[in-house]
Amino acid sequence: MTTHLVWLRNDLRINDNHALHAACRSENARVIALFIATPGQWAQHNMAPKQAEFIWRSLLDVQQSLAKKGIALHIAECDDFTASVALLQDFCREHGVDRLFYNYQYEVNERQRDAAVERTLFDNDVMVQGFDDSLLLPPGSVLTGNREMYKVFTPFSRAFVKRLQEGLPECLPAPSVRNAALDEQDIQPLKAFDYPREEIDTKLFPAGEQAAIARLREFCQQPVTDYPGQRDLPARDGTSRLSAYLATGVLSPRQCLHRLLKQHPHGLEDNQIFVWLNELIWREFYRHLLVAYPSLCRHQPFTRWTRNVVWRKDPQQLAAWQQGKTGYPIVDAAMRQLNSLGWMHNRLRMITASFLVKDLLIDWREGERYFMSQLLDGDLAANNGGWQWAASTGTDAAPYFRIFNPTTQGERFDKSGEFIRHWLPELRGVPEKFIHQPHEWAKKNQQRLDYPLPIVEHKQARQQTLAAFEAARKQTD
Repeated sequence: MTTHLVWLRNDLRINDNHALHAACRSENARVIALFIATPGQWAQHNMAPKQAEFIWRSLLDVQQSLAKKGIALHIAECDDFTASVALLQDFCREHGVDRLFYNYQYEVNERQRDAAVERTLFDNDVMVQGFDDSLLLPPGSVLTGNREMYKVFTPFSRAFVKRLQEGLPECLPAPSVRNAALDEQDIQPLKAFDYPREEIDTKLFPAGEQAAIARLREFCQQPVTDYPGQRDLPARDGTSRLSAYLATGVLSPRQCLHRLLKQHPHGLEDNQIFVWLNELIWREFYRHLLVAYPSLCRHQPFTRWTRNVVWRKDPQQLAAWQQGKTGYPIVDAAMRQLNSLGWMHNRLRMITASFLVKDLLIDWREGERYFMSQLLDGDLAANNGGWQWAASTGTDAAPYFRIFNPTTQGERFDKSGEFIRHWLPELRGVPEKFIHQPHEWAKKNQQRLDYPLPIVEHKQARQQTLAAFEAARKQTD
Protein backbone atom coordinates (compact mmCIF):
# COMPACT_ATOMS: atom_id res chain seq x y z
CA MET A 1 0.00 0.00 0.00
CA THR A 2 1.19 3.52 -0.82
CA THR A 3 1.91 5.64 2.27
CA HIS A 4 1.52 9.43 2.23
CA LEU A 5 3.06 11.53 4.98
CA VAL A 6 1.76 15.00 5.89
CA TRP A 7 4.48 17.04 7.58
CA LEU A 8 2.67 19.54 9.80
CA ARG A 9 4.43 22.75 10.79
CA ASN A 10 2.54 26.05 11.17
CA ASP A 11 -0.66 24.53 9.74
CA LEU A 12 -2.28 22.82 12.72
CA ARG A 13 -5.75 22.30 11.25
CA ILE A 14 -7.68 19.84 9.07
CA ASN A 15 -9.85 22.38 7.21
CA ASP A 16 -8.39 24.23 4.22
CA ASN A 17 -5.01 22.53 4.58
CA HIS A 18 -3.48 22.13 1.12
CA ALA A 19 -0.89 19.50 2.06
CA LEU A 20 -3.40 17.39 3.98
CA HIS A 21 -5.99 17.70 1.22
CA ALA A 22 -3.50 16.59 -1.44
CA ALA A 23 -2.25 13.67 0.65
CA CYS A 24 -5.82 12.41 1.08
CA ARG A 25 -6.75 12.75 -2.58
CA SER A 26 -5.90 9.12 -3.32
CA GLU A 27 -8.45 6.83 -1.67
CA ASN A 28 -6.03 3.90 -1.74
CA ALA A 29 -3.16 5.60 0.12
CA ARG A 30 -2.49 5.21 3.82
CA VAL A 31 -2.12 8.70 5.29
CA ILE A 32 -0.13 9.54 8.42
CA ALA A 33 0.98 12.89 9.85
CA LEU A 34 4.10 14.08 11.64
CA PHE A 35 5.03 17.15 13.68
CA ILE A 36 8.71 17.69 14.51
CA ALA A 37 9.58 19.79 17.55
CA THR A 38 12.95 21.57 17.30
CA PRO A 39 13.65 23.16 20.72
CA GLY A 40 17.13 24.35 19.82
CA GLN A 41 15.85 26.13 16.73
CA TRP A 42 12.92 27.60 18.64
CA ALA A 43 15.34 29.01 21.21
CA GLN A 44 17.43 30.58 18.43
CA HIS A 45 14.25 32.16 17.07
CA ASN A 46 13.21 33.41 20.55
CA MET A 47 9.91 31.54 20.49
CA ALA A 48 7.73 32.49 23.45
CA PRO A 49 6.97 29.80 26.04
CA LYS A 50 3.33 30.88 25.78
CA GLN A 51 3.39 30.18 22.06
CA ALA A 52 4.94 26.78 22.79
CA GLU A 53 2.00 26.06 25.10
CA PHE A 54 -0.48 27.21 22.46
CA ILE A 55 1.17 24.96 19.86
CA TRP A 56 1.09 22.04 22.27
CA ARG A 57 -2.61 22.49 22.97
CA SER A 58 -3.29 22.89 19.25
CA LEU A 59 -1.39 19.66 18.54
CA LEU A 60 -3.55 17.78 21.02
CA ASP A 61 -6.63 19.14 19.28
CA VAL A 62 -5.48 18.37 15.73
CA GLN A 63 -4.47 14.86 16.82
CA GLN A 64 -8.08 14.19 17.83
CA SER A 65 -9.42 15.73 14.62
CA LEU A 66 -7.09 13.62 12.47
CA ALA A 67 -7.93 10.48 14.43
CA LYS A 68 -11.59 10.92 13.57
CA LYS A 69 -10.53 10.85 9.91
CA GLY A 70 -8.49 7.68 10.45
CA ILE A 71 -5.13 9.51 10.34
CA ALA A 72 -2.53 8.98 13.05
CA LEU A 73 -0.42 11.95 14.18
CA HIS A 74 3.15 11.27 15.30
CA ILE A 75 5.34 13.75 17.14
CA ALA A 76 9.11 13.61 17.06
CA GLU A 77 11.83 15.85 18.43
CA CYS A 78 15.34 16.85 17.47
CA ASP A 79 17.46 19.87 18.26
CA ASP A 80 17.23 22.00 15.15
CA PHE A 81 16.24 22.21 11.49
CA THR A 82 19.45 20.54 10.31
CA ALA A 83 18.77 17.49 12.49
CA SER A 84 15.16 17.37 11.29
CA VAL A 85 16.34 16.43 7.79
CA ALA A 86 17.89 13.16 8.99
CA LEU A 87 14.94 12.55 11.29
CA LEU A 88 12.52 12.82 8.38
CA GLN A 89 14.67 10.49 6.29
CA ASP A 90 14.63 7.87 9.05
CA PHE A 91 10.91 8.30 9.69
CA CYS A 92 10.07 7.83 6.01
CA ARG A 93 12.20 4.70 5.85
CA GLU A 94 10.67 3.25 9.04
CA HIS A 95 7.08 3.87 7.94
CA GLY A 96 7.51 3.04 4.28
CA VAL A 97 6.59 6.55 3.11
CA ASP A 98 6.31 6.99 -0.66
CA ARG A 99 5.27 10.65 -0.80
CA LEU A 100 5.72 13.60 1.53
CA PHE A 101 3.32 16.58 1.50
CA TYR A 102 3.99 19.87 3.27
CA ASN A 103 3.02 23.53 3.21
CA TYR A 104 5.69 26.14 2.53
CA GLN A 105 7.22 28.35 5.17
CA TYR A 106 8.91 31.47 3.80
CA GLU A 107 11.63 32.36 6.30
CA VAL A 108 15.26 31.76 5.25
CA ASN A 109 16.12 28.99 7.73
CA GLU A 110 12.89 27.17 6.97
CA ARG A 111 13.41 27.38 3.21
CA GLN A 112 16.97 26.05 3.53
CA ARG A 113 15.68 23.14 5.65
CA ASP A 114 12.94 22.33 3.14
CA ALA A 115 15.38 22.39 0.21
CA ALA A 116 17.64 19.95 2.09
CA VAL A 117 14.65 17.69 2.83
CA GLU A 118 13.63 17.62 -0.83
CA ARG A 119 17.17 16.73 -1.95
CA THR A 120 17.58 14.04 0.68
CA LEU A 121 14.20 12.37 0.16
CA PHE A 122 14.56 12.51 -3.62
CA ASP A 123 17.74 10.47 -3.22
CA ASN A 124 15.67 8.00 -1.17
CA ASP A 125 12.95 7.68 -3.82
CA VAL A 126 10.39 9.65 -1.77
CA MET A 127 8.41 12.14 -3.84
CA VAL A 128 8.01 15.51 -2.15
CA GLN A 129 5.32 18.08 -2.88
CA GLY A 130 5.03 21.53 -1.31
CA PHE A 131 2.16 24.02 -1.35
CA ASP A 132 1.54 27.72 -0.85
CA ASP A 133 -0.91 27.56 2.04
CA SER A 134 -0.38 30.24 4.67
CA LEU A 135 -1.21 33.16 2.37
CA LEU A 136 -4.14 34.29 0.26
CA LEU A 137 -1.84 34.79 -2.75
CA PRO A 138 1.63 33.26 -3.23
CA PRO A 139 4.74 35.42 -2.83
CA GLY A 140 5.77 36.92 -6.15
CA SER A 141 2.23 36.89 -7.54
CA VAL A 142 1.51 40.58 -6.80
CA LEU A 143 4.13 42.71 -8.53
CA THR A 144 4.55 46.17 -10.00
CA GLY A 145 4.40 46.82 -13.74
CA ASN A 146 8.19 46.33 -13.74
CA ARG A 147 7.74 42.86 -12.24
CA GLU A 148 9.19 43.95 -8.91
CA MET A 149 7.91 43.59 -5.38
CA TYR A 150 5.98 46.62 -4.14
CA LYS A 151 7.83 48.69 -1.55
CA VAL A 152 4.80 50.76 -0.57
CA PHE A 153 1.76 49.17 0.99
CA THR A 154 -1.13 51.14 -0.53
CA PRO A 155 -0.45 50.26 -4.20
CA PHE A 156 0.27 46.67 -3.10
CA SER A 157 -3.12 46.56 -1.40
CA ARG A 158 -4.88 47.93 -4.50
CA ALA A 159 -3.20 45.38 -6.76
CA PHE A 160 -3.94 42.65 -4.25
CA VAL A 161 -7.65 43.48 -4.14
CA LYS A 162 -7.76 43.56 -7.93
CA ARG A 163 -6.38 40.01 -7.97
CA LEU A 164 -9.02 38.91 -5.46
CA GLN A 165 -11.76 40.48 -7.55
CA GLU A 166 -10.58 38.45 -10.53
CA GLY A 167 -10.99 35.24 -8.57
CA LEU A 168 -10.93 34.24 -4.91
CA PRO A 169 -8.48 31.58 -3.71
CA GLU A 170 -10.21 28.27 -3.06
CA CYS A 171 -11.04 27.23 0.50
CA LEU A 172 -10.64 23.45 0.75
CA PRO A 173 -12.82 21.15 2.88
CA ALA A 174 -11.49 18.81 5.54
CA PRO A 175 -10.64 15.34 4.19
CA SER A 176 -13.26 12.63 4.35
CA VAL A 177 -12.98 9.74 6.79
CA ARG A 178 -10.37 7.20 5.63
CA ASN A 179 -11.31 3.60 6.41
CA ALA A 180 -12.30 3.87 10.08
CA ALA A 181 -11.71 6.46 12.75
CA LEU A 182 -8.97 5.53 15.21
CA ASP A 183 -10.09 4.14 18.55
CA GLU A 184 -8.92 5.84 21.74
CA GLN A 185 -6.47 2.99 22.39
CA ASP A 186 -4.98 3.53 18.94
CA ILE A 187 -4.21 7.19 19.61
CA GLN A 188 -0.68 7.45 20.91
CA PRO A 189 -0.16 9.94 23.78
CA LEU A 190 1.90 12.82 22.47
CA LYS A 191 5.19 13.23 24.29
CA ALA A 192 5.63 16.81 25.51
CA PHE A 193 8.50 18.56 23.77
CA ASP A 194 11.54 19.74 25.66
CA TYR A 195 10.89 23.45 25.55
CA PRO A 196 9.68 25.87 28.25
CA ARG A 197 5.91 26.31 28.28
CA GLU A 198 3.86 28.88 30.17
CA GLU A 199 0.15 28.81 30.92
CA ILE A 200 -2.08 30.92 28.69
CA ASP A 201 -5.47 32.53 29.24
CA THR A 202 -7.64 29.87 27.65
CA LYS A 203 -10.74 32.07 27.89
CA LEU A 204 -9.15 34.67 25.63
CA PHE A 205 -7.21 32.18 23.50
CA PRO A 206 -8.87 28.76 23.59
CA ALA A 207 -6.77 26.31 21.59
CA GLY A 208 -8.06 24.31 18.68
CA GLU A 209 -9.56 24.70 15.26
CA GLN A 210 -13.21 24.79 16.30
CA ALA A 211 -12.52 27.55 18.81
CA ALA A 212 -10.77 29.55 16.08
CA ILE A 213 -13.64 29.07 13.64
CA ALA A 214 -16.17 30.06 16.29
CA ARG A 215 -14.22 33.24 17.06
CA LEU A 216 -13.97 34.04 13.34
CA ARG A 217 -17.71 33.60 12.80
CA GLU A 218 -18.53 35.71 15.82
CA PHE A 219 -16.19 38.51 14.74
CA CYS A 220 -17.46 38.57 11.14
CA GLN A 221 -20.93 39.46 12.33
CA GLN A 222 -21.28 42.77 14.19
CA PRO A 223 -17.72 43.25 15.56
CA VAL A 224 -16.17 43.57 12.10
CA THR A 225 -18.65 46.36 11.34
CA ASP A 226 -17.61 48.15 14.53
CA TYR A 227 -13.92 47.43 13.96
CA PRO A 228 -12.96 50.79 12.35
CA GLY A 229 -14.21 52.74 15.35
CA GLN A 230 -13.10 50.29 18.06
CA ARG A 231 -9.79 48.84 16.90
CA ASP A 232 -7.59 51.59 18.35
CA LEU A 233 -9.15 51.54 21.84
CA PRO A 234 -7.32 49.02 24.01
CA ALA A 235 -9.97 49.08 26.73
CA ARG A 236 -12.49 47.67 24.23
CA ASP A 237 -12.66 44.16 22.83
CA GLY A 238 -12.61 45.63 19.35
CA THR A 239 -10.05 43.47 17.55
CA SER A 240 -10.48 39.99 16.10
CA ARG A 241 -7.95 38.27 18.40
CA LEU A 242 -7.29 35.80 15.57
CA SER A 243 -3.57 36.50 15.19
CA ALA A 244 -2.43 33.56 17.32
CA TYR A 245 -4.51 31.16 15.22
CA LEU A 246 -3.13 32.60 11.99
CA ALA A 247 0.47 32.57 13.24
CA THR A 248 0.32 28.88 14.15
CA GLY A 249 -1.90 27.88 11.23
CA VAL A 250 -4.88 26.79 13.30
CA LEU A 251 -6.81 29.07 10.97
CA SER A 252 -6.03 29.99 7.36
CA PRO A 253 -6.36 33.47 5.81
CA ARG A 254 -8.65 31.95 3.17
CA GLN A 255 -11.06 30.87 5.87
CA CYS A 256 -11.03 34.47 7.13
CA LEU A 257 -11.67 35.88 3.66
CA HIS A 258 -14.47 33.47 2.75
CA ARG A 259 -16.24 33.85 6.11
CA LEU A 260 -16.03 37.64 5.87
CA LEU A 261 -17.46 37.69 2.33
CA LYS A 262 -20.15 35.17 3.21
CA GLN A 263 -21.30 37.49 5.97
CA HIS A 264 -20.62 40.69 3.98
CA PRO A 265 -20.69 39.92 0.22
CA HIS A 266 -19.50 43.41 -0.71
CA GLY A 267 -16.57 43.35 1.70
CA LEU A 268 -14.01 44.08 -1.01
CA GLU A 269 -15.78 47.32 -1.88
CA ASP A 270 -17.36 48.27 1.47
CA ASN A 271 -14.93 50.73 3.06
CA GLN A 272 -16.03 49.89 6.59
CA ILE A 273 -15.77 46.12 6.23
CA PHE A 274 -12.56 46.43 4.20
CA VAL A 275 -10.68 47.98 7.14
CA TRP A 276 -10.21 44.57 8.76
CA LEU A 277 -9.51 42.81 5.46
CA ASN A 278 -6.79 45.36 4.84
CA GLU A 279 -5.08 44.16 8.02
CA LEU A 280 -4.93 40.68 6.47
CA ILE A 281 -3.36 42.27 3.41
CA TRP A 282 -0.73 43.91 5.63
CA ARG A 283 0.08 40.36 6.83
CA GLU A 284 0.47 39.29 3.19
CA PHE A 285 2.62 42.34 2.39
CA TYR A 286 5.16 41.56 5.10
CA ARG A 287 5.38 37.89 4.09
CA HIS A 288 5.78 38.71 0.42
CA LEU A 289 8.57 41.14 1.37
CA LEU A 290 10.31 38.42 3.38
CA VAL A 291 10.62 36.31 0.25
CA ALA A 292 11.64 39.20 -2.01
CA TYR A 293 14.21 40.49 0.51
CA PRO A 294 15.62 37.57 2.56
CA SER A 295 17.91 39.95 4.47
CA LEU A 296 14.83 40.90 6.50
CA CYS A 297 14.99 37.42 8.05
CA ARG A 298 18.47 38.30 9.24
CA HIS A 299 17.25 41.41 11.04
CA GLN A 300 18.73 43.83 8.55
CA PRO A 301 17.01 47.20 8.07
CA PHE A 302 15.25 47.58 4.75
CA THR A 303 16.38 51.22 4.41
CA ARG A 304 20.14 50.96 4.06
CA TRP A 305 21.13 54.33 5.47
CA THR A 306 19.48 53.55 8.79
CA ARG A 307 22.29 51.05 9.41
CA ASN A 308 24.32 54.12 10.35
CA VAL A 309 22.08 55.07 13.28
CA VAL A 310 24.09 54.97 16.51
CA TRP A 311 21.82 53.30 19.04
CA ARG A 312 22.15 53.75 22.79
CA LYS A 313 23.01 50.77 24.96
CA ASP A 314 21.22 51.16 28.27
CA PRO A 315 20.38 47.84 29.96
CA GLN A 316 18.55 49.56 32.81
CA GLN A 317 16.21 51.51 30.56
CA LEU A 318 15.67 48.46 28.35
CA ALA A 319 14.70 46.45 31.45
CA ALA A 320 12.36 49.24 32.60
CA TRP A 321 10.63 49.12 29.22
CA GLN A 322 10.39 45.33 29.30
CA GLN A 323 8.94 45.31 32.80
CA GLY A 324 6.47 48.16 32.29
CA LYS A 325 8.26 50.60 34.59
CA THR A 326 9.04 53.56 32.34
CA GLY A 327 6.84 56.09 34.15
CA TYR A 328 4.64 56.51 31.07
CA PRO A 329 1.30 54.87 31.94
CA ILE A 330 0.12 53.80 28.48
CA VAL A 331 3.53 52.26 27.69
CA ASP A 332 3.73 50.45 31.02
CA ALA A 333 0.15 49.16 30.89
CA ALA A 334 0.79 47.80 27.39
CA MET A 335 4.01 46.04 28.38
CA ARG A 336 2.35 44.47 31.38
CA GLN A 337 -0.46 43.25 29.15
CA LEU A 338 2.16 41.64 26.90
CA ASN A 339 4.00 40.02 29.80
CA SER A 340 0.81 38.69 31.32
CA LEU A 341 -1.17 37.54 28.28
CA GLY A 342 1.50 37.01 25.63
CA TRP A 343 -0.53 39.36 23.47
CA MET A 344 -0.73 43.11 23.01
CA HIS A 345 -3.31 45.32 21.36
CA ASN A 346 -2.04 46.45 17.94
CA ARG A 347 -2.21 50.20 18.62
CA LEU A 348 -0.15 49.60 21.74
CA ARG A 349 2.44 47.66 19.78
CA MET A 350 3.05 50.83 17.78
CA ILE A 351 3.18 53.04 20.89
CA THR A 352 5.56 50.80 22.85
CA ALA A 353 7.80 50.24 19.85
CA SER A 354 7.99 53.95 19.16
CA PHE A 355 8.87 54.61 22.79
CA LEU A 356 11.75 52.13 22.82
CA VAL A 357 13.23 53.37 19.54
CA LYS A 358 12.32 57.04 19.44
CA ASP A 359 12.33 57.98 23.13
CA LEU A 360 15.04 55.68 24.45
CA LEU A 361 16.97 55.42 21.16
CA ILE A 362 17.50 51.71 21.79
CA ASP A 363 18.01 49.43 18.79
CA TRP A 364 14.70 48.21 17.38
CA ARG A 365 16.10 44.67 17.21
CA GLU A 366 16.12 44.55 21.01
CA GLY A 367 12.39 45.19 20.95
CA GLU A 368 11.78 42.78 18.08
CA ARG A 369 13.59 40.05 20.00
CA TYR A 370 11.73 40.74 23.24
CA PHE A 371 8.33 40.75 21.57
CA MET A 372 9.05 37.38 19.95
CA SER A 373 10.08 35.98 23.34
CA GLN A 374 6.69 36.93 24.79
CA LEU A 375 4.14 36.84 21.98
CA LEU A 376 1.57 34.09 21.74
CA ASP A 377 1.08 35.21 18.13
CA GLY A 378 4.79 35.60 17.37
CA ASP A 379 5.38 35.70 13.61
CA LEU A 380 8.69 36.79 12.13
CA ALA A 381 7.29 38.65 9.11
CA ALA A 382 4.61 40.59 11.00
CA ASN A 383 6.82 41.30 14.00
CA ASN A 384 9.77 42.42 11.90
CA GLY A 385 7.52 44.49 9.66
CA GLY A 386 5.89 46.20 12.61
CA TRP A 387 9.16 46.99 14.34
CA GLN A 388 10.81 48.31 11.20
CA TRP A 389 7.74 50.46 10.55
CA ALA A 390 7.95 51.97 14.04
CA ALA A 391 11.73 52.40 13.82
CA SER A 392 11.55 54.11 10.41
CA THR A 393 13.99 51.55 9.03
CA GLY A 394 11.57 49.49 6.93
CA THR A 395 9.71 49.72 3.66
CA ASP A 396 6.82 52.21 3.73
CA ALA A 397 7.73 52.97 7.34
CA ALA A 398 6.76 55.96 9.44
CA PRO A 399 9.15 58.85 8.60
CA TYR A 400 11.93 59.09 11.17
CA PHE A 401 10.77 62.55 12.21
CA ARG A 402 7.28 61.26 13.08
CA ILE A 403 7.65 60.46 16.76
CA PHE A 404 4.75 59.45 18.99
CA ASN A 405 4.32 61.43 22.19
CA PRO A 406 3.51 58.65 24.67
CA THR A 407 1.44 60.95 26.88
CA THR A 408 -0.78 62.30 24.11
CA GLN A 409 -1.08 58.80 22.64
CA GLY A 410 -2.47 57.64 25.97
CA GLU A 411 -4.85 60.60 26.14
CA ARG A 412 -6.09 59.87 22.64
CA PHE A 413 -6.64 56.13 22.83
CA ASP A 414 -7.33 55.55 26.53
CA LYS A 415 -8.78 58.90 27.47
CA SER A 416 -10.43 57.88 30.73
CA GLY A 417 -7.56 55.59 31.71
CA GLU A 418 -9.71 52.47 31.85
CA PHE A 419 -7.05 50.29 30.25
CA ILE A 420 -4.27 51.88 32.30
CA ARG A 421 -6.04 51.29 35.61
CA HIS A 422 -6.64 47.65 34.73
CA TRP A 423 -2.94 46.93 34.25
CA LEU A 424 -1.49 49.51 36.65
CA PRO A 425 -3.42 49.00 39.90
CA GLU A 426 -1.05 51.40 41.66
CA LEU A 427 -2.69 54.24 39.67
CA ARG A 428 -6.33 53.37 40.41
CA GLY A 429 -6.64 56.23 42.86
CA VAL A 430 -5.42 58.86 40.39
CA PRO A 431 -8.24 61.06 39.00
CA GLU A 432 -9.07 60.74 35.31
CA LYS A 433 -7.74 64.21 34.58
CA PHE A 434 -4.24 63.20 35.69
CA ILE A 435 -4.13 59.50 34.80
CA HIS A 436 -1.66 60.08 31.97
CA GLN A 437 0.61 62.28 34.10
CA PRO A 438 0.06 60.86 37.57
CA HIS A 439 3.08 62.44 39.21
CA GLU A 440 1.67 65.91 38.52
CA TRP A 441 -1.36 64.97 40.60
CA ALA A 442 0.80 63.38 43.30
CA LYS A 443 2.96 66.51 43.56
CA LYS A 444 -0.02 68.88 43.70
CA ASN A 445 -1.74 66.81 46.36
CA GLN A 446 1.37 65.76 48.28
CA GLN A 447 0.64 62.11 47.56
CA ARG A 448 3.18 59.35 47.26
CA LEU A 449 2.77 56.99 44.32
CA ASP A 450 4.27 53.52 44.13
CA TYR A 451 4.98 54.17 40.48
CA PRO A 452 8.27 55.21 38.84
CA LEU A 453 8.99 58.71 37.60
CA PRO A 454 9.42 58.97 33.81
CA ILE A 455 12.80 57.51 32.87
CA VAL A 456 13.20 60.04 30.07
CA GLU A 457 11.83 63.46 29.18
CA HIS A 458 10.01 63.12 25.88
CA LYS A 459 10.85 66.52 24.38
CA GLN A 460 14.58 66.10 24.98
CA ALA A 461 14.49 62.48 23.80
CA ARG A 462 12.78 63.52 20.59
CA GLN A 463 15.55 66.00 19.79
CA GLN A 464 18.20 63.38 20.54
CA THR A 465 16.55 60.88 18.20
CA LEU A 466 16.14 63.39 15.39
CA ALA A 467 19.82 64.28 15.67
CA ALA A 468 20.86 60.60 15.58
CA PHE A 469 18.80 59.88 12.47
CA GLU A 470 19.89 63.05 10.71
CA ALA A 471 23.55 62.26 11.43
CA ALA A 472 23.06 58.74 10.03
CA ARG A 473 21.43 60.08 6.89
CA LYS A 474 24.21 62.59 6.28
CA GLN A 475 26.76 59.75 6.25
CA THR A 476 25.20 58.44 3.05
CA ASP A 477 24.57 61.79 1.31
